[in-house]
Amino acid sequence: MSFPLLTATAVVPALGAIATAAVPAAKRTAAKWLALLFSLATLALAALVAVRFEPGGDRYQLTESRSWIADFGVRYELGVDGIAVALIALTAVLVPFVILAGWHDADPLEGKEPNRRWRPTQGFFALILMVEAMVVISFEATDVFLFYIFFEAMLIPMYFLIGGFGDRAHAAGDDEAAKQRSYAAVKFLLYNLAGGLIMLAAVIGLFVVTSDQLGSGTFSLQEIVRARGAGELTMDATTERLLFLGFFFAFAVKAPLWPLHTWLPNAMGESTAPVAVLITAVVDKVGTFAMLRFCLQLFPEASKWATPVIVVLALISIIYGALLAVGQRDIKRLVAYASISHFGFIVLGIFAMTTQGQSGATLYMVNHGISTAALMLVAGFLISRRGSRLIADYGGVQKVAPVLAGTFLVGGLATLSLPGLAPFVSEFLVLVGTFSRYPAAGIVATLGIVLAALYVLVLYQRTMTGPVKESVRAMPDLRIRELAVVGPLIALLLVLGVYPKPLTDIVNPAVQQTMSDVHQKDPKPELEAAK
Repeated sequence: MSFPLLTATAVVPALGAIATAAVPAAKRTAAKWLALLFSLATLALAALVAVRFEPGGDRYQLTESRSWIADFGVRYELGVDGIAVALIALTAVLVPFVILAGWHDADPLEGKEPNRRWRPTQGFFALILMVEAMVVISFEATDVFLFYIFFEAMLIPMYFLIGGFGDRAHAAGDDEAAKQRSYAAVKFLLYNLAGGLIMLAAVIGLFVVTSDQLGSGTFSLQEIVRARGAGELTMDATTERLLFLGFFFAFAVKAPLWPLHTWLPNAMGESTAPVAVLITAVVDKVGTFAMLRFCLQLFPEASKWATPVIVVLALISIIYGALLAVGQRDIKRLVAYASISHFGFIVLGIFAMTTQGQSGATLYMVNHGISTAALMLVAGFLISRRGSRLIADYGGVQKVAPVLAGTFLVGGLATLSLPGLAPFVSEFLVLVGTFSRYPAAGIVATLGIVLAALYVLVLYQRTMTGPVKESVRAMPDLRIRELAVVGPLIALLLVLGVYPKPLTDIVNPAVQQTMSDVHQKDPKPELEAAK
């Protein structure tokens, strides 16, 4: 039997979480290094997955399949396509930087005696690793029920990361800050649980349909897609649409898509910067990934039926998120609303139903993760120095901390998709794919680019340029640990900006197969005959 590489890629961070949590209270530094070591081991396994994956081979590779709950047709079934490989790599790359960036975020505050019965440092890093494990197996699962379990289970460690380890740079007092963190964590949990419960009803409905028509119920994605393609499994329009809506609602909450987005600004605003990166660059990607893997493959006709409405919702997300980002006074909430706008682009690319759009959407998931991580982590370093998230409390930072200001600028320029940086390629593909099928939607979406330039450049101008404010005059520049976090992310933005081919080679075959599942072809350009 071959080595279960996919299982190992998810199990290693889970074991790391257990080992980190078990470190004695006095050994905080050892817990940090242990967590970093396990995250690097996961990165090595993710790299091995990418190396062993053959873009021209079978759709799902490195597969594992074992009976789990036989009476209900549930299997432990894993497999990766090119889209999953790219997102597993993104997750494995970002988590070590999240750990490094949050190196001191859970240390006891000066002057406060730590409670020996509670080990916040160990708990913080253990929860990060547990989130990584659950996200990775969500990208790998090809059994719908298995996916659902981890899709929901990841909410638990995220709830504690948001509510238990909040941002210390808070304008309010300790009691008020604790209330706001608790509110953000509960809102995050309730929104996502509501989406998950609706999805659970749809999962059960899918099992009933397969049981009626195939003789025995199954949750296997590959088996259901094969049976639908062979005509062995059919659904009437109403049933398929209801099941699609159940799945899509849960994924739209996780993504998040307007109007189900309101939990994100609270969650990111009240979290530490590394946890905010974990939310928007890692966890939220599960929602858009699942739209491609489950919504389009399981319910192709319903996906086409819902496309016009989803395109409109995506356009609203793009413009609404960008407009609210323009008006923000809080740096972290600005990045949160910018992410809502970017997720609008991702959903638009998925439901444009073109190869360019879906390839662009997948690249956008990866590139948005890298660019948002770079911008948010540098913003976190900035906030930790000044002790404030308010834009108005900064000014002239580039004169006292030029490296910090420079990396902040690169992260911001990547966020607005400057040519030469990685997000430009993905945004360009999304717009090309959208224009070819929905020209009006493509025109509206381009307004989001203009607004992105506005909120990013205004943010930089207000915080980094102008006279040096007294409160930032003694601000130190980036330290070695912080440079080790930001430098590789900026390098990735530059490399993928000028040479995205390694990603596109992996992603494009999976996109072509998804397009085949929904029976869609790229529209041919219409040219007038020469007179």
